[in-house]
Amino acid sequence: MPTLYTVCLVTVGDEKTADLIARGLVEGKFAACVSVIGNVASTYRWQGKVERSQEFLLIIKTRQKLREDVEQFVKRNHTYTTPEILFLDVEYGSREYLDWVGANTLFTSNIPKDKQGKTPDKRV
Repeated sequence: MPTLYTVCLVTVGDEKTADLIARGLVEGKFAACVSVIGNVASTYRWQGKVERSQEFLLIIKTRQKLREDVEQFVKRNHTYTTPEILFLDVEYGSREYLDWVGANTLFTSNIPKDKQGKTPDKRV
């Protein structure tokens, strides 16, 4: 039975951005926990060329209802033009851990209903 929680994967190019996003999501209660894994080698196609970069992988644990909040926060604070933002719904997890995630995140989205689904302006 699916839960009310999701995991979001985000890659960033430097430790400063990783810390900014991780700390901001947790402080804002958009995520209960963000794990940062360094030294991730990514190979991808960008603008017609195959590229390889060293990145940091953020594993963000949050509520499904906060997906748009997380996405907007990441986009506002990310340095990439097209950041990786992938949500993977949690089908099952430890009841105690999921209760902890729920207790440490906002219960509902901060985004007004009329603004949901809209991408925010990029911070300059």
